[in-house]
Amino acid sequence: MSEKEIRSVLATDCGSTTTKAILIEKQGDTYRLIVRGEAPTTVEAPFEDVTNGVLNAVMEVEELRGRKIIDDDGRIITPQNGDEGVDVYLSTSSAGGGLQMMVSGVVKQMTGESAERAALGAGAIVMDVIASNDGRAPHEKIKRIRQLRPDMILVSGGIDGGAISHVAEIAEVIAAAEPRPRLGSDYNLPIIYAGNIKARDIVKDRLGKKSSLVITDNIRPVLERENLMPARHKIHDLFMEHVMAQAPGYKKLMGWTSLPIMPTPAAVGYIIETIAKQQDIEVMGVDIGGATTDIFSVFQGIFNRTVSANLGMSYSISNVLAETGLDNVMRWVPFDMDEADLRDRIKNKMIRPTTIPHSLAELKVEQAIAREALRLAFEQHKSLAVGLKGVQQERTISDAFDQKSSGATIIDLKKLNLLVGSGGVLSHAPRRVQAASMLVDSFLPEYVTRLAVDSIFMMPQLGVLASEYPKPATDVFEKDCLIHLGCCIAPVGNAKKLGDPCVTVEYNVKGEHIKREVAYGDLVLIPMDAGEETKATITPSKRFDMGLGKGKEVTKKISGGVVGLLIDARGRPFTMPTDSAERIKRLTAWEIELGLYPR
Repeated sequence: MSEKEIRSVLATDCGSTTTKAILIEKQGDTYRLIVRGEAPTTVEAPFEDVTNGVLNAVMEVEELRGRKIIDDDGRIITPQNGDEGVDVYLSTSSAGGGLQMMVSGVVKQMTGESAERAALGAGAIVMDVIASNDGRAPHEKIKRIRQLRPDMILVSGGIDGGAISHVAEIAEVIAAAEPRPRLGSDYNLPIIYAGNIKARDIVKDRLGKKSSLVITDNIRPVLERENLMPARHKIHDLFMEHVMAQAPGYKKLMGWTSLPIMPTPAAVGYIIETIAKQQDIEVMGVDIGGATTDIFSVFQGIFNRTVSANLGMSYSISNVLAETGLDNVMRWVPFDMDEADLRDRIKNKMIRPTTIPHSLAELKVEQAIAREALRLAFEQHKSLAVGLKGVQQERTISDAFDQKSSGATIIDLKKLNLLVGSGGVLSHAPRRVQAASMLVDSFLPEYVTRLAVDSIFMMPQLGVLASEYPKPATDVFEKDCLIHLGCCIAPVGNAKKLGDPCVTVEYNVKGEHIKREVAYGDLVLIPMDAGEETKATITPSKRFDMGLGKGKEVTKKISGGVVGLLIDARGRPFTMPTDSAERIKRLTAWEIELGLYPR
């Protein structure tokens, strides 16, 4: 069906605990979200049929919309016939733990890292990276492969035409391990080979009989270039054919959908990529969950995704504390607190993951931990979103100071246009300004950055829709999915002492001239409604830079949102006072200025 013919779309996301359904309908020339339903996911015992949860969520949509979508045989009606059914039905899934993969490469920091980026971009959780130089003996690698039981293995290694001995060694290790898949034992584990074309025969010989081997283009055909898309497409295909086909009820569900089922994180990445491409902007998105935190970015036209599998707000909340340390969590808590009390609160959240804060103090502690989970996940993302390592470059004196040197991160906060937050702690924060504050404190954006949150986490459904029908997906993304919080203006630099001049912002809106001078160390919030756009003259003081050099005036487009215009004059790099009383004083002042919590 062509995009112009579509009148209605039903999309579901089968999560590990909840299945969410959305109904999109065409109204005039644009597509809008009409209703949303949800129900518990039914992939595990006693139901063991994912379609039960899907139908329960769709029944809620039927009831809310007042139209029939499911026929008498318990199937979704497609295409739409009069007022019954929908033109397109599609789904994403992370039920059963999502797609879990192992990857391998010859050199961990080169082909191993390229393989990891390919798998992450396809929506997988990467359980381990096996490489010739990873410091483990062959028997240790074999034991690790047997222990993990991945859904799929991606084997890479070597540039086309290069040496094949190391690739042969990796294939030998995998063959010796005889890995069994996590779901079901009556089929062979899917293995994708995307390495040196000269080694294909050896890989076929060693792995062909023991696995469902698929061969595709080399992900690193030459040292200077990555070619990740063929491997990503194969991962999606095998996810459908092998992994999802083993999960209870998925074969039935695959017969209903208009497009192949996509892993949830891959679909989120797709909508982020689509928006970056359509608007020609640099975008970063974060989804913070109970067990993991996913970060997606598009910089220089390159898409990257990372999964911090041990950083979340319930099941893995103790890992956040262990990794960041008590002092880093406490620097965001605006009151004195006993260390044992903090540890008890964190352990309680881990063993009762569905609880929500019952007091203002609990909320502040939870949001302090969220800031650290997001910060740590962002650090991990920057370490993987890098230029290609191992590439020799001709360099001039000016290049010596260039951040884009081989192996350096491509994440450049000075160029970031849009930062989107998602996940319970951000999307369901009691006040939207709390979400804005957490995003700014965690990512520390620079210059001018738009902030937004996903209202009800529908990015997965919009992502799979965007893969075939971009207009309905982007219409709903802009009008119903994104809640625009506003803009953050953050000069780069530091003054000698608090209270020194930092930045002056001037603009006209609704016929009113606004001029605000902000001192170093302050956070200021100016109301500016969603939909309002204007050009602002931003003049940093002589110690600060807004893009043209220290003290140089710039003109930038700014836009409003439900929070407004946030001017962050706390400096970059940002430092928090180590003295407890001074820290609490500053946190309280920022809290009052932003109206973060009820007084």
